[in-house]
Amino acid sequence: MSTTKSQPAPAADRTRQGRRDSGDAVRVVRLAGDAVSFRLRTRMTFIYGTLVAATLVVFAITLMVGDYEIPLPRVLLALTGEGERLDVFFVQGMRLPRALTAILVGAALGVAGAVFQSLSRNPLGSPDIIGFTSGAATGAVLTILVLGGGMTQTSIGAVIGGLGTAGLVYLLALKRGVQGYRLILVGIGVNAMLLSARDYLMTRAELTEAMTAQVWLVGSLNGRDWTQVVAVSCGTGVLIPLILGLGPRLRLMEMGEDSARALGVPTQATQATALLTASALTGFGIAVAGPIGFIALAAPQLARRLVRANGTTLLGAGLMGGFLLLTADLIAQRALAPIQLPVGVVTAVVGGSYLVWLLYREWRTGRG
Repeated sequence: MSTTKSQPAPAADRTRQGRRDSGDAVRVVRLAGDAVSFRLRTRMTFIYGTLVAATLVVFAITLMVGDYEIPLPRVLLALTGEGERLDVFFVQGMRLPRALTAILVGAALGVAGAVFQSLSRNPLGSPDIIGFTSGAATGAVLTILVLGGGMTQTSIGAVIGGLGTAGLVYLLALKRGVQGYRLILVGIGVNAMLLSARDYLMTRAELTEAMTAQVWLVGSLNGRDWTQVVAVSCGTGVLIPLILGLGPRLRLMEMGEDSARALGVPTQATQATALLTASALTGFGIAVAGPIGFIALAAPQLARRLVRANGTTLLGAGLMGGFLLLTADLIAQRALAPIQLPVGVVTAVVGGSYLVWLLYREWRTGRG
């Protein structure tokens, strides 16, 4: 492997590059005898490394704290199956699967949110706002209340609901391609319809079934075990690489569909594939943890601002989403100890505040 500094450019090109990279140093990394090469930005590498390190710190704290506290050396022993039996039970049987589920679900929602914001070219274009979260939640509630399904059936219902909503919104918004504002407006309308359908189902259900559905709708990681870890791992392991492969096309499409089409990007096929893949990813996350709000909205924006990127930051959004949800779950467990809050309550409070700030900022920018 070899690294070379980017070649000097004319003054005008250097000015544009400085604006694009915000003074960030760029290196070209070449692998396999120049057969593979890619640009490596110093700031992006530092931010991503910091997010990974911060996630590992919170992950370690999550395994240590609780009603039964375990020092870090004993946690490390328990992870290998050694040490005291009670340590192994709490670490491997209870805390580890919950923490892994939080990271994976957060990453799934973060990446999905980045795709929706890229397609709509709007910071409000997240699954929470434009109806895909509601579609997955409605599919799950329908499975619980009407079909009497268990956890597996509820998960399948959530994925089908998310995909069905994505297809409906795409068809309704399709007119010589999918424009960002049209996608958001159609999504908000479909979201309102789905909420009303879900509320109707809740009013017609038996009390015990309605309470079960309501607990699921809050969004929680309580009691998650290795079954959920395996399920969300399979979903994210297949779908996230597919979305990352679409990243270059999505970044070109952010310049405008005409420009992307001129560069050889099949815009409509890319839109449909990205929309369905991100919707399925949202469905997998919701199927495991319930409709946890605002992670998909905030994670892509926070990652983009930290990296100072002008385009889509899919990997950064996934790292930020995992960190945010794991941290929110730790707060939910310990903020009012010994009472554990559903993590959806914490994300709603923090994410709602972020949404108000984002709307205010957009209003000030538009006003200016």
